[in-house]
Amino acid sequence: MAARIGVVTFPGSLDDADAARAVRLGGAQPVELWHGSDDLQGVDAVILPGGFSYGDYLRAGAIASLSTVMRSVSAAAAKGLPVLGICNGFQVLCEAHLLPGTLMRNEQRRFHCSVQELVVESVDTVWTCDFATGDHINIAAKHGEGNYVADEATLAAIEANNQVVFRYVDNPNGSDHDIAGVTNEAGNVVGLMPHPEHSVEALTGGSTDGLTFISSVLKFLSVQV
Repeated sequence: MAARIGVVTFPGSLDDADAARAVRLGGAQPVELWHGSDDLQGVDAVILPGGFSYGDYLRAGAIASLSTVMRSVSAAAAKGLPVLGICNGFQVLCEAHLLPGTLMRNEQRRFHCSVQELVVESVDTVWTCDFATGDHINIAAKHGEGNYVADEATLAAIEANNQVVFRYVDNPNGSDHDIAGVTNEAGNVVGLMPHPEHSVEALTGGSTDGLTFISSVLKFLSVQV
């Protein structure tokens, strides 16, 4: 039976259908999850997709982080459930304190859209274990608030703990330490600003590197008892 990966829809989600398609292309079964429900439907992993949840009011991801579904996601993540936050989903994870740091307006105060080259810094997560450390991958990116910032103590801690998962080769938004994605200490929660779900077919994205996120979590799930 195929692994079941939940994709949450918040008011303002734009990429939930794309994330579900990427899950399907990667060989897993996507499961629709609703922001107003606490039922995760027994999924094996969860993806928080990109978009503009609640119109990015207050701060990007701030209101969504308080949604009913996030209470269940937070509780399940504490028990080891794999969770991936993409773009707005990354912002939600930071606002929910499932990941360190926060995302601010791009340094240039402009919306950024490109296919971004990233370096894989850590393969010690459930979402990157099928990569190799030092891999250069190409992932679509589109964001206005992708500037990852944290205080010096937090930056020192995540560097020392190998929690930086991806770095930009050409930093498009001013992120501290060129950080494009981070993980929690356990390695089951990962967030990144670029969009792997838009890099799963060569015809549309020029890269299929995004599929390795799905193969990684399937690899992890396959060895669980």
